[in-house]
Formats: sequence, C-alpha cells, structure tokens
Amino acid sequence: MKLILSRKGFDSSAGGVPSPIFPDGSMVSLPIPSRDPVTYSQIRWKDTNLGEIAAALTGRPLFRRIPAHLDPDLALDARPRLPGWRPAFGQTSAAQTHLANQGVGVSDMFLFFGWFRQVEEDGAGGWRCRRGAPDVHVLFGWLQVGELLRLGPDSAALRAGRPEFAEHPHFNGRWDASNTVYVASERLVIDGQDMGVPGGGTFPRFHTGLQLTKHGENRGTWSLPGWFLPAGGPVLSYHTDPARWARDGDRCMVRTVGRGQEFVMDVTSTREAADWFETLIQVGRQAPPSGTTQSQRLPAISADNGLY
Repeated sequence: MKLILSRKGFDSSAGGVPSPIFPDGSMVSLPIPSRDPVTYSQIRWKDTNLGEIAAALTGRPLFRRIPAHLDPDLALDARPRLPGWRPAFGQTSAAQTHLANQGVGVSDMFLFFGWFRQVEEDGAGGWRCRRGAPDVHVLFGWLQVGELLRLGPDSAALRAGRPEFAEHPHFNGRWDASNTVYVASERLVIDGQDMGVPGGGTFPRFHTGLQLTKHGENRGTWSLPGWFLPAGGPVLSYHTDPARWARDGDRCMVRTVGRGQEFVMDVTSTREAADWFETLIQVGRQAPPSGTTQSQRLPAISADNGLY
C-alpha cells in the first residue's frame, strides 16, 4: 500500500487565510478559487455554506459568488448527489506524473492535509482567526483508491457516461493528457479489516491526533510516528534528504518542503502504518461532546497526544 500525504485547500497564495477550526472543534477545508461549475455558496456545510465562511474569514464578499475548486470532493452532504456518487480526487500535469511514477493505484491511501487555525466569533455574526492561535497543518480527510479514471483532455465526452461525477472539476474544463480522477472505494479496508466507514470522507472534528505540525514549531515542521523514518533513511517522496529529518524519542521530526502537492511513501511492509490509519479514523470521527456549543473554545492546539 502507498500512503500519499496530499496538500489541499486555502494557502498563502490561493485564498490567503487558513481553513477554520471552530470553537466546538468542528473544521472544514476551504477549497481554492477556480473557474469550476460550483460556487462557494453552493457548497453546504452544516447549516451554512462555504461562501459565508470564506467571505467572513477573508473579508472579501466576492467569495459568496465565485467558483470553488471542490477537489478533493469528499463530503456526501456538501452537494446534491446522484446515485452512485463516491468521493473523488483529480490530478494532472507534473503532480499526476509524480503519482504515476510512484505507482499510486487501487487500494492506496490518500490523506489530505491543509493549513488550519482556530477561529472565533467576530461579534457581527461572522468569524475571525483567533489571536495567538497557531498556524498548523492538519489532516482533514481520506480517500482509499477504488478506481482510476484516466480522463485525458476529453473529460466532457466522458461526463455523460459518469453523471454522478458531472460536477467534479476534472470532468469539466480543459486538461492535459494526464488528467486522472481517483475514485474512492465503497468501504475503507485496512489490512483486510472493514473500518465501518466509506472509502473516502472528512474528519469533521479537530483532534490533536490529526495535527501534523510539531507543537511550538512553524506549520511546516512536523512531528510524525517514528516509522516514517526507517533505519535505512528517509523514503517519503520530496523528503529523502536526511538533513530534513531528526529522531525525536519514539517519533521523528521533518522540515517539509515549501511547495509540492503529494508526498508518497510505500508502507506495504509497515504494520505500524495500518495501526496509525485505524487510530486516525477512530479519533477523527469522534462526535463533539454532548452539549458543546459554538461559544465554547477548544483547548490549546498541541501535538502531545500519545496516539502514535
């Protein structure tokens, strides 16, 4: 099995602000702006929409009407869905070439991460980033590959044959010959065990077990389980320079590259990886505590969680 850590959502150049972690612990990744068929305001989240959230956090009302690149498209309730819809993620150009060269295919696991920060109510019915809250990289969703659709540039011609994906960005617009969509498996299966959840989805609530950033460091410095740094040296793609890595007790620390979308590691023979996936699903699917309200704040974000 290949593990793919995939960077997605708002960043400093696209969107310009972090995605929010709300006071009740819920979180949502804000997709980057685009020219795709669906606008931010057409993407549902709880009892609101991403247009209202993005407009409030950026201070730019235009987010209520402009299109969003909803990719990966992971949440069933984000849009009206046709029968047969499953979570899907598209890639093209150099990033897709990297995935192909790494042999990414059926049964491999994408874990999507992005830039997040805790937010608070601004007193006017909107949201603002909480002063003093750290900028962190957080895992927000997963997709286990069940099907590869090699669309190429003629995605419109194929859209009629797969109407359940008609809104997906990579079934629309003009793409190069590498245009590929990874469709989630029906069920998430780890090491032969059905995890009781779909093959793709989002982690609805923040948990320190989903945080990649090392406590007290900039968001690009991560604390990872020790097996990410095998005895023979680092193997995570784009991060094979040993100078980027350091042992940290039973964990390891890595200074991640500033750019790059997908980082790939073969974990076929790493039993600890399967255990890690199971733990992520368990902690990431936990519901907010009973009675929690939006006015209740989270404890300080930390990577000291004892889960790895």
